[in-house]
Amino acid sequence: MTALKEQYRKLGISEAVFDHCMKVRTDLKEIFEESEETAEYNQLKVLDAMRRCRVSEACLFPSSGYGYNDIGRDTLERVYAEVFGAEDALVRPLFACGTHAIAVALMGNLRPGDELYSPAGKPYDTLEEVIGIRPSAGSFAEYGIKYRQTDLLPDGSFDYEEIRRAVNEKTKVVMIQRSKGYQVRPSFSVQQIGELIAFIKNLKPDVIAFVDNCYGEFVETIEPTQSGADLIAGSLIKNPGGGLAPTGGYIAGKKEYVEAAACRLTTPGLGREVGATLGVNKSFFQGLFMAPSVTCAAVKGAIFAAALYERLGFEVLPKYSEPRHDIIQAVAFHNRDAMIAFCQGIQEAAPVDSFVECEPWAMPGYDSDVIMAAGAFVSGSSIELSADGPVKPPYAVYFQGGLTEQHVFFGIMNTLQKLKDTGIISEEQLR
Repeated sequence: MTALKEQYRKLGISEAVFDHCMKVRTDLKEIFEESEETAEYNQLKVLDAMRRCRVSEACLFPSSGYGYNDIGRDTLERVYAEVFGAEDALVRPLFACGTHAIAVALMGNLRPGDELYSPAGKPYDTLEEVIGIRPSAGSFAEYGIKYRQTDLLPDGSFDYEEIRRAVNEKTKVVMIQRSKGYQVRPSFSVQQIGELIAFIKNLKPDVIAFVDNCYGEFVETIEPTQSGADLIAGSLIKNPGGGLAPTGGYIAGKKEYVEAAACRLTTPGLGREVGATLGVNKSFFQGLFMAPSVTCAAVKGAIFAAALYERLGFEVLPKYSEPRHDIIQAVAFHNRDAMIAFCQGIQEAAPVDSFVECEPWAMPGYDSDVIMAAGAFVSGSSIELSADGPVKPPYAVYFQGGLTEQHVFFGIMNTLQKLKDTGIISEEQLR
């Protein structure tokens, strides 16, 4: 322990911060074991899918041009379908981000005059312009696709009575966001999502149930497609890419809905048959294989952050002892300087661009300044150690990621050191 403490000291962690953090970590051993068991289950699930789909060395080779007969791409999509308990999957580097994958999944299955309905309140900020909540060229609103939502109840649960009144004959797609996004509300479990879908399908059996699965993959032992969802989508630079995927996204679910999305991603008549992988197959396969253990490291880091800041009197969501349904940990500081200091502590702990001091800026797609700390090997990768949030009340920071638990623990310890160095946290509070 003396050698370890000295190594942390070399990286700027004081004895008071080190001792305080190590005590918190020791108290969390039993909770960490639960996350490790989930990771082991999911690791075996991914391995089983790769074996049954006969992944071979040839699957790791690149394709170019049109991408016809890309055995690696096609095999990877079968593996994803197996892992997610779905009929089909579309996994492509052509997806620029999670928002793009979600937009393609929705646009592929919505037509003018249809209604997109969210029973879980406002979607993630970058989807507002996609939908047309905030005007933008090419939005769903410009195509005559209507949007409605039902806000969550004050405790963060679904308003079933209002949902019953809202679902109507024009409701084509129901969109459920699994993660909290930039909202101080609980993330939803796969079981909660399944119960909501069952309720809505009882009202309108032909509705398409879509789940934004970003940040949730491999946190539980089942996915929304195994609990009633017809379609899910997410980003490969989040959980399922395992920190190795350099770009891309996925869509999984019922075959007809995935195929409709494929025709929107490329073009009608070509669909999934085209799309070169240009050398990313190996990273996609290896990233998926690593994803359960990488996600586990991120979850353990989120639990550690929650326990640390909850014990210091800050508002955290979820609490460290509560079940996890995604990798995101929210800490509401109600203090602008504390929020910025936290993010700067994460940036300082990064392996890339640790010397950069992050500041709030007007990031495209958001309605306020945003601060983002992300010294990542893959630009914007939020399965790597990162923290961000809109710089407005309640000045909540959203922390996620970490490729190894050792790195994520250091990152969190460094945020506390930063708050101590700026006088927001006193040494007395650490005793």
